[in-house]
Amino acid sequence: MLLPLTGPGVLTSDDGRRFVAFRVDDGPRGWRVTDAACPHNKGPLDQGWVRDGHTVVCPWHWYRFDLDTGECETSPQHVLGVYPVVDVDGVPHADVGAPPAPQSWAERLRAHARGQS
Repeated sequence: MLLPLTGPGVLTSDDGRRFVAFRVDDGPRGWRVTDAACPHNKGPLDQGWVRDGHTVVCPWHWYRFDLDTGECETSPQHVLGVYPVVDVDGVPHADVGAPPAPQSWAERLRAHARGQS
């Protein structure tokens, strides 16, 4: 699924998933797109800030994530979803992939018990 990037901020896909677009540099390769929620405790990354052009800092607990790889510089167990940006007829688009397959109630409960909900 491709989402057009019209400016920095929150993007919402047709299936309800939320992402954040960051403009880290001028030019066609200056966009970075991540999940909207921090994987640590679901903090709103659109309210965070970008350091050094390649790291986003969560405003809740100051966890730092590499905008290219999604790796957490603060705690390696947390990984932020990052998405490629492609050019479609001169307009940058985030390629956020297909929506995840629906989960059964049992799968949802197991994920919740693991702290992944």
